[in-house]
Amino acid sequence: MNIGFDAKRAFHNDTGLGYYSRTLIRLLAEYYPDHQYYLFNPKPSKRFTMQGENLHEILPSRFPDTLLRSVWRSSRVRHDMKRLGIDVYHGLSHEIPVGIRKSGIKSVVTIHDLMPERFPEHYKPIDVKIYHRKFLYACRESDHIIAISDQTKQDIIEFYGIPAEKISICLQSCSPVFKEMVSDEEKQRVAEKYGLPPQFYLSVGTIIERKNLLNVCKAFYLLRNDVDAPLVVIGNGGKYKQQVKDFILQHHLEKKIIFLSERKKPGDHDFLTTKDLAVIYQSALAMLYPSFFEGFGAPILEALWSRLPVITSNVSCMPEVGGSAALYVDPNSATEIAEAILKIYTDPQLVADMKAKGLEHTKKFAPDIYAASIMDVYRQVVGK
Repeated sequence: MNIGFDAKRAFHNDTGLGYYSRTLIRLLAEYYPDHQYYLFNPKPSKRFTMQGENLHEILPSRFPDTLLRSVWRSSRVRHDMKRLGIDVYHGLSHEIPVGIRKSGIKSVVTIHDLMPERFPEHYKPIDVKIYHRKFLYACRESDHIIAISDQTKQDIIEFYGIPAEKISICLQSCSPVFKEMVSDEEKQRVAEKYGLPPQFYLSVGTIIERKNLLNVCKAFYLLRNDVDAPLVVIGNGGKYKQQVKDFILQHHLEKKIIFLSERKKPGDHDFLTTKDLAVIYQSALAMLYPSFFEGFGAPILEALWSRLPVITSNVSCMPEVGGSAALYVDPNSATEIAEAILKIYTDPQLVADMKAKGLEHTKKFAPDIYAASIMDVYRQVVGK
């Protein structure tokens, strides 16, 4: 098959959607090398590369596409798909080109979550309207939908009225680098590079209200005399991040909460690479991820693969991803979060049990199983 992808985020995005895109494309190219993969990228990238004998980057090459690159991605790209004989096109992040059904090219779309529908108050009103239109169009016009969790599938059914049989749940995997155990020397190298403390808890994710970092900081305040290990935060944010920093300043937690992403120097493209991130995971005491709502919660899986205990929420899809391996808390309760942090800090047998359960649980997210589930959707849609 000739398989096309909306590769904008694969080449340009360093957050979850970009990571999802790159991981999936690389796994498919590795496990199914007989197919050809065409990566439709609206503009050249200096951030990420995707190379391989069966990987082909396609850029807009003719006027007016070279001038109107966003229009090319959202609509006119279908002309290049026809020229290249694309059998199925995969919109990796909520979107498919307008008019693709009329072109005769089969399409699949991944829906990660419907946050603008569930939490419209967290977005600008105009953005809510734009997202609603794009997401609904993709769900209605695509030949099949991939949901990254059962939570997301149920949201698609609830908000858009899409038949359940049109939606497949494909539990995503993560980069194999997280599963590769690193040496003490490598941990020391990364610790020196980023100035990491000897012991620390870890929080990974965009610093927005839904991710609940403020309650985590409140938990560390409650434990200020009981736990010496600080929290290392990887992620950036805006207004909510400032709210969190105000709390830290008011409660004298500057030494307890470390914003690692703020240490990046301009032009440093070697900062927090996936390889370094995996080492940081393996160096931490536990992952703190008490989010109020997620479409999947990739850091939970990355942590489990890294033999890192996870403290997460007892709501949304978090129990689906964490299984029996995680400690679950009420995300509204800083006290419950604090109690879980203290358990990890004081109970080595609990930590050992959680690591073992986590490694067993990750088997259902194995890369080959994930790639096969996606390829099965392509074959179903194309009929090959």
